[in-house]
Amino acid sequence: MKTPKISLPHNPFNFIKKQKQEIGMSPDALYFRGVRKSENTLLNIIDFDSESLEEKSIQNIAEAFPYSKKETVTWLNVDGLHDADLMKNISDGFELEQLILSTVMDTQARPTVQEFDDCILISIKMLQQDPDTNRISVENLSLILTESMLISFQEKKGDVFDPVRERIRKNRKRIRSSGTDYLAFALLDIVIDNYIYILGILGEKIEALEESLLIDPKKDVIEEINTYKRELNFIRKNIKPAREMILSLAKLDSELIDDDNEIHFRELQDNINQANDTSDSYREMLSDQLNIYHTTISSKLNDIMKFLTIFSVIFIPLTFIAGIYGTNFDVVPELHYEYSYYIMWGVMIIVAVGMLIYFKKKDWF
Repeated sequence: MKTPKISLPHNPFNFIKKQKQEIGMSPDALYFRGVRKSENTLLNIIDFDSESLEEKSIQNIAEAFPYSKKETVTWLNVDGLHDADLMKNISDGFELEQLILSTVMDTQARPTVQEFDDCILISIKMLQQDPDTNRISVENLSLILTESMLISFQEKKGDVFDPVRERIRKNRKRIRSSGTDYLAFALLDIVIDNYIYILGILGEKIEALEESLLIDPKKDVIEEINTYKRELNFIRKNIKPAREMILSLAKLDSELIDDDNEIHFRELQDNINQANDTSDSYREMLSDQLNIYHTTISSKLNDIMKFLTIFSVIFIPLTFIAGIYGTNFDVVPELHYEYSYYIMWGVMIIVAVGMLIYFKKKDWF
């Protein structure tokens, strides 16, 4: 079965670029750094406990402020990071340090986990693959974890977290009876699962390429190998920093993370290590395939050169014989002999066959 082709975003390997206007800016300045991916900012609230569930979209962030005083678990999802006034209101309304919201608005920042007095900030790069176009999109996901609220920030509206919403709606006991720390784990788990899923698609293509490489290595193979290396490097660029963040999160000793949920964050650590090891394995596989290709091509070239060399060596004595009888001297032995032409041909055939037999005994071809 033909595996789908991964399409990378435009200029996927651009590293962090600082704009001129950002130079000298205060670290807690609410300034959007990145590419705007949504026209409007959308706010959605899911408030729940083991007995009740409330889900709604809101137009004004002030509608979410009372939820911070409730004993239930509240998940506030914000789609769109470009609205500095909204971020200011979130900072003031939930009594969060402005530096936290400034970090959220920096979509180019590395994945990080930072512990503050009353919250934990988690950011990670999220990869999604469109099932229709197979195009990978990358966006920065930030989570602000407090005792009773989880605020998630996405660059654009998406359905990647719908499985978590469905678990809440269907009153799954574990997620409905746990706190914001378990909800944060569930969201991060989906992000890492997407890493593994996309790596799996790329891995199928790499493994299929290895089979065709051994059977019939063509010139197009080198282009495919380079394409897969480019795709893999793009994925690794996002996995490596995410792994560092998850390792730091698993070691975090915070009152906001329940002891019973620490095992789940260690599970995240195992999953991100699996994604990292898988990417390393595929990278080595591509390097091996590149070596196999060059070795196979060199072997074929040696066979061609061997054939041409044998062909040339056979014709050297034949050319010598033909050169002698092609001279313009008046006196040449056997020149007027009736069967001279046939004798010359016989000698040339015997010489050629004899040399082939000799080369075969020497195992030169």
